[in-house]
Amino acid sequence: MAGTGRGTGAAQLEQKIGCIKYLIFCFNAVSWIFGASLFGLSLWMRLEPGFEEWVGFLGMWQFYIGIYILIAASVIVMIISFVGCGAALMELVVGLYAYIGLQILSFVCGLAGAAVLLDYSTYDSSIQPIISTAMTNLISNSQYEGAAVILRMVQENIGCCGANGPMDYLTMLKPLPTECRDTVTGNAFFHGCVDELTWFLEARSGWIAGLALSLCMLHVVLAVLALILIQAIKKEEEITYKQ
Repeated sequence: MAGTGRGTGAAQLEQKIGCIKYLIFCFNAVSWIFGASLFGLSLWMRLEPGFEEWVGFLGMWQFYIGIYILIAASVIVMIISFVGCGAALMELVVGLYAYIGLQILSFVCGLAGAAVLLDYSTYDSSIQPIISTAMTNLISNSQYEGAAVILRMVQENIGCCGANGPMDYLTMLKPLPTECRDTVTGNAFFHGCVDELTWFLEARSGWIAGLALSLCMLHVVLAVLALILIQAIKKEEEITYKQ
């Protein structure tokens, strides 16, 4: 009877281990897809020619810090997805502990990348003073062709005027350029380029940050599943040893 009980317990434990392995495999597949998507979006954001030109003109290179972190995090995610599947299928306890450590690293990188990206791309964030300073310098030097071209490009494409509004030109005793006016109504754009550019960045970075935070949630789930699997493997080894 005792042997039968041990046999039944071992069989149930084996089923439990198999179920956990399947869950880890499925979540790793989802994690890899999310990681690949994050890598693609971050790389596109970094290498988009037109956008990179604007970043250079306005000197807001800090926006790319979060992008760099998320690119690195996404590469780590894609690699450890394979490591996790291998360690789980082979029931390697040491490998699973290493996998948990890598999940923690990925969680930290993803969270840090999303936080930095949002800090340099949202309304009332660290990016706004940078844009404001750049736009003010361009307006003060608008008599030069180089600054005038950049101003024209930014204000026409975004649909904004000055750093904080049309009053920036009047304060600096500069004529209001035609690109500061709506082509239909002829009225000056109400919002300045600081607000409009920030809203433009928010729309782009919001999706990437959301994807990164979703990955962070997956890291927690996978780390917990790996820990449960380790405990189950150790328990199975104890039962086998006793038999």
